[in-house]
Amino acid sequence: MISGRRHRSASSVKFDPDKHHRRSIRLGDYDYSRPGAYFVTICIKDRECLLGEVTDGHMRLNDIGRAVQMEWVRLPERFQSAELDEFVIMPNHLHGIIHVGAPFMAPDEPGAINRAPTLGEMVRTFKAVSTHAIRRSRTSFQWQRNYYEHIIRNEHELALTREYIVNNPAQWALDRENPNGVGA
Repeated sequence: MISGRRHRSASSVKFDPDKHHRRSIRLGDYDYSRPGAYFVTICIKDRECLLGEVTDGHMRLNDIGRAVQMEWVRLPERFQSAELDEFVIMPNHLHGIIHVGAPFMAPDEPGAINRAPTLGEMVRTFKAVSTHAIRRSRTSFQWQRNYYEHIIRNEHELALTREYIVNNPAQWALDRENPNGVGA
């Protein structure tokens, strides 16, 4: 008994695909290990502003924001097929462009998997290592489940996305991720 209520274990709840189905926001038939540029947005759970603050249109990272930045820029060390482009860390989210495309060469070892990592594997790894780094000094920190991505299809879209990222701090008051902003 917990708080006078009967507690049901997770195993006693039957799976109902209508209630428990997690719908993917990824394109079902798209190979996210495919060479290309991807615009990603990764948010902190409940839009908590934990990474710093925007002052006079410029983002000022705090210790947590600097830890996030350090792990973001290390992604190409972890994934040789990743190359980072423009990115910005905002008070409660990160926008970045990841270029995926260098071929993955598996070592000559039995059981080695010869495939390029997917964008999702890169983002999951980033979220895990940054959370681990942050929790060394702060007891609670959590990214929002999942992330948003957009496949950048040409040079024009790439230029527009770079511009959006660079100008994001100046637009913070209008940002829909800003819990105190006009766009909230």
